[in-house]
Amino acid sequence: MKLYGRLVKRGKLLKEAWVVPQNGDVDFHDQLEECLIAVCKELDVEVPIWLKKNTREFGLYRKTSFNSDHFGETIGFDRLEIVLY
Repeated sequence: MKLYGRLVKRGKLLKEAWVVPQNGDVDFHDQLEECLIAVCKELDVEVPIWLKKNTREFGLYRKTSFNSDHFGETIGFDRLEIVLY
């Protein structure tokens, strides 16, 4: 598993990060959670709230995005996008 994350503002890429799970012995859900936390740490943003919309999109397309509704604090970008490779 490899997870790609990027911050986008007004259609422009602000910052990006690639991460791989450190522990490959755990199930997919735990690896995804570990990678999402690592991407957010690399991008210096808080971890967003994962909603049913994200589960549906991620299951269908192997990618999803998070906007200001997914964060507890004010963000300086339009969306955080993650893609599974």
